[in-house]
Amino acid sequence: MSYDDVEIEDMEWNEELKAYTYPCPCGDLFQITKDELKIGEEIARCPSCSLYITVIYNMEDFIDQKSKTKVQPAKQQPVAVA
Repeated sequence: MSYDDVEIEDMEWNEELKAYTYPCPCGDLFQITKDELKIGEEIARCPSCSLYITVIYNMEDFIDQKSKTKVQPAKQQPVAVA
């Protein structure tokens, strides 16, 4: 069972760690990367103790724009009959 459920909006982006962070009671920080969020990971772990939190977020916010855009099949062009 996770220590807590935390909204992604309540976490902070840490440029040095390249991860979203949230204070852990042990004094360190729970951490989760954008890549982990993109693949559906929702557990942010503390590197210093055994605690972890469940991150509540919308996965669609972390999917690449390329993945969001659906490619439409090319429309068939009419062929002139001679």
